[in-house]
Amino acid sequence: MVINKVAQAGTSETSDTLIMVSPNPEGGIKLDLDGKKVLLKLFGKQIEKVIRDTITEVGVEDIVVNAKYNGALDYTIRARVKAAIERAI
Repeated sequence: MVINKVAQAGTSETSDTLIMVSPNPEGGIKLDLDGKKVLLKLFGKQIEKVIRDTITEVGVEDIVVNAKYNGALDYTIRARVKAAIERAI
């Protein structure tokens, strides 16, 4: 699946995450995770794994993902990533 445009899903509210996706002309998956340092230190690797697994599951290969994490649970992160990708196709 190919990303054609920039899209986003989610909000920057508490217990949510804002996911922005765009095409990656260099190829591959590029992930930029932002949020409170304490939360990222505790959950950063798990958040990154959920995002990467979701991208792989959907079948996208060349994508840039900017994620602003604000305490969302895994299922919310998955839903936001899928929604952003669907909007970008």
